[in-house]
Amino acid sequence: MEKVKVGVASDHAGFDMKEFLTGYLSSKGYDVVDFGCYSEESCDYADFAHPLALAVESGDVAFGVGLCGSGEGMAMTLNKHQGIRAGLVWCREIAGLVRQHNNANVLVLPARFISNDEAMEFVDVFTSTEFEGGRHERRIAKMPVSK
Repeated sequence: MEKVKVGVASDHAGFDMKEFLTGYLSSKGYDVVDFGCYSEESCDYADFAHPLALAVESGDVAFGVGLCGSGEGMAMTLNKHQGIRAGLVWCREIAGLVRQHNNANVLVLPARFISNDEAMEFVDVFTSTEFEGGRHERRIAKMPVSK
């Protein structure tokens, strides 16, 4: 059986947590694709968010995990892509709801505001929660910007 591919990306503020989650996801049987960054040296989240978004949109990875200090910059950048539904998660309930109601395909974490234990919990909830469908499908269909 082929492993599910997951993409991860961060800026310098999320680097340590990304490294931790890369190991955690690998231990759970995922094939992790690391889109950077690769050190704690100051960098720009957009440089890593865009390649992650493209990989999710193309299906090269099944879903993504993005991290930056607050999570906001990463989420904003990811959500510029029409095929991305990135949800910023700071508690267990939100981790489930972004999947259940919004069919999020990227989990965004605020690395400066949560612990590694919380990050693991949120990843577990995100990956184990199914999209509810129904009325939420209509709402999701309205998300992309029409030209």
